[in-house]
Amino acid sequence: MAKFIYHLLLIKFLYLLLLSSSAYTSATNYSINCGSESTVSLLDGRTFVGDKNSDSFSAGNGVSISSASVLLPAGTSPLYQTARIYRQPSYYELTIADNGTYLLRFHFLAFSSEGTNLSDALFSVSASKFLLLSNFSVKNTTHLPVIKEFFLTINADKFRIYFKPDTETSFAFVNALEVLILPQDIIKDEYAVAVPPLGTVNGTFLLSNAFQTLYRIDVGQDARISNDPFWRDWVGDDPYLIPGSSAKNCTFYYGKLNQAPGAVEDIAPDLVYRTCKEVSMDIGGASNFSNITWSFNVRKKAKLLVRLHFCDTFSVSPAPIFRDCVLESDDSGYVNFSIGPNVDSEKKDAFLHGLEIMEFLMTNTSMDSDHLLFGHPSNRLNLVIGLSVGGVGLISILIILFLFGLRRRRAKPVKALFLKDVVPPGRGRPHSWITSATVNSSPVPNLNLKLKMPFSDIIAATRDFDNELLIGEGGFGKVYKGTLPNGIKVAVKRSDSSHGQGLPEFQTEVTVLSKICHRHLVSLIGYCYEGSEMTLVYEFMEKGTLRDHLYTWKNNSKASSVLPKLTWKQRLEICIGAAKGLHYLHTGSDGGIIHRDVKSTNILLDEHYVAKVADFGLSQAGPPDPDHFRTGLIGSFGYLDPEYVRTLELTDKSDVYSFGVVLLEVLCARPPIVNSSRREEINLAEWAMLWQKKGQLEKIMDPSLAGEINPNSLRKFGEIAEKCLEVEGAKRPTMLDVCWDLEYALQLQQSAVPREPYEDSTTDVSSAFVMSYNSFSNEEGCLQIGDDDESDTKAMFS
Repeated sequence: MAKFIYHLLLIKFLYLLLLSSSAYTSATNYSINCGSESTVSLLDGRTFVGDKNSDSFSAGNGVSISSASVLLPAGTSPLYQTARIYRQPSYYELTIADNGTYLLRFHFLAFSSEGTNLSDALFSVSASKFLLLSNFSVKNTTHLPVIKEFFLTINADKFRIYFKPDTETSFAFVNALEVLILPQDIIKDEYAVAVPPLGTVNGTFLLSNAFQTLYRIDVGQDARISNDPFWRDWVGDDPYLIPGSSAKNCTFYYGKLNQAPGAVEDIAPDLVYRTCKEVSMDIGGASNFSNITWSFNVRKKAKLLVRLHFCDTFSVSPAPIFRDCVLESDDSGYVNFSIGPNVDSEKKDAFLHGLEIMEFLMTNTSMDSDHLLFGHPSNRLNLVIGLSVGGVGLISILIILFLFGLRRRRAKPVKALFLKDVVPPGRGRPHSWITSATVNSSPVPNLNLKLKMPFSDIIAATRDFDNELLIGEGGFGKVYKGTLPNGIKVAVKRSDSSHGQGLPEFQTEVTVLSKICHRHLVSLIGYCYEGSEMTLVYEFMEKGTLRDHLYTWKNNSKASSVLPKLTWKQRLEICIGAAKGLHYLHTGSDGGIIHRDVKSTNILLDEHYVAKVADFGLSQAGPPDPDHFRTGLIGSFGYLDPEYVRTLELTDKSDVYSFGVVLLEVLCARPPIVNSSRREEINLAEWAMLWQKKGQLEKIMDPSLAGEINPNSLRKFGEIAEKCLEVEGAKRPTMLDVCWDLEYALQLQQSAVPREPYEDSTTDVSSAFVMSYNSFSNEEGCLQIGDDDESDTKAMFS
């Protein structure tokens, strides 16, 4: 181990020496310390110059802010102790000496200083007509920087990076930025193949687009490495492995790596090609290791550029190569990659060294131009003339109004109000006495106006909140079934102050659900805030709550006739769906979202029993501010994480604990807390774990499941619940781990022979795309499509 660390340090040292004399240090490259006059030198060799008074670039009309008056954690880089903020649309303008493909890297760290809290920023960033960031904010209370990285082509002498606040009261900011020219042909159309059913890739498909880096993986490496010639960050692959994948790390390769013919220099650091994961078969054909599968969370229907890195370190003269693929993600929110030996090839092994996933960016011509500041260029002269003429006219009008006002100075002022959506007498309290200022705008900041609905539509949809349409009641208020004018069935939550939740929960729900979209999260269709009325409109979930199907029906004879008992397979699929929804929450947004109220009543079922997580009124975007830890417990009794109760420090592992309680509800069909003369039975989590440790969990499961559950599936399910309910949050699994463990429990239930790891029930395997990596049987070591008797490695995308 000591020898391995020594070699890593030696290689990294050599890289730093090379970087100091790299060919990529021309004037074209920029490393900028924003909002500062000072130059900051980092240990990795980078030097960031202050953005004030530079001859080669300008920083626009922003202002500087410093954290000098704020106590940041020890070790915080000076790079993140200043920032430039923009309260109006503006841009950085850089002089470009060499056209080509560039890497743009933005550094953000939110701090509060001089009356400005950078966590309040909400803004967009664009460049070269591509929208890089939209509705972006940094809810970062861990004092760790947020780094965003992009690739695009620059073919101009002047290059602008636009920053635009997304609301009138918001602003934009940036702590540091880098613009680095990359090797020629680092992104090239000839390298890419399209994954069906996307179609072919031709023309200037890649060079005419821009990309955001989502993942950069060094396969076989357990620790984060940073010895990259362009300071790109590579991370280990273990967190993305699907449970059940029999992955074997290759032996670290210390020998010489040769340059492949036509290879692009510095495509990745050598360390990437010196580690890998491999899978092989024995001579008789029996598999010693199953296929290795990795899973990554991505946007639905996103177009992705995937780069695979290979190096046959088992050969005499190993040469690194890479292959690019263009594919589109499906509706699952995940993309899976599997490798395995081709059973028809002579050499029964497979390997992968590195993996990069980049997302195609959208164009946005309206932002990345002088439209942002002045409107269309052809209108500027007209604008100047219009302002001049208009100014003279305005002065004339003001004089006339002044004289007229003198004559009417004794007239009494009239306060004008108007009534909208008047409710007829006898139909409840008046809803909508509002002033004109609130008609076309949201009285609550940061709400998505596109989702705003008139209260008249909600009144019509619910027949004025007819009690016959009442379907539930929760912390926010009563829930009604409704039908919109277009025929869509909806569930309408109407706020009731007596239920304890109000405006903050309403605003949180709208804000969170406006930013997220996932198959296993309930969708927000609209909202209404008029006068004292606050209503939320969701997609209607035909089968109601998970709790109703587990045990509520036992105490309701009417419900028992319409709520069939759930099979064990159905229960597992529901748990898997809810786990995927929570995993998306924890990882799908900047900083992540903690639900804070995971329970069986907040897991809803549609007409096909697809599970969707609901009720985000108590959600927390990112880790909470340490100064607000001790503001009281939030959650539901029986589901609360004991570590959170003890420390008042909330993390996503608190959701994992609550989900563990839900798993036990699913198995035992009883509430988390019951009245019982036997103390050990009161708390479901404690009671079930007593039986789990005895290995007799079947003795407390729902009697209706007797004889239905495969013992192996039950054993795995118990292990999952036990992990979720660990007292220490650090020992609990992530929701991704829980998801794949549940998938495995489902496989054990369905068959004595487990399915392959990539056979995720949410993925359309029929559209899977198989790629074969030829084991350097030809000179170029080409990556080929389809079957190839000579190929040894298969990579499957789904």
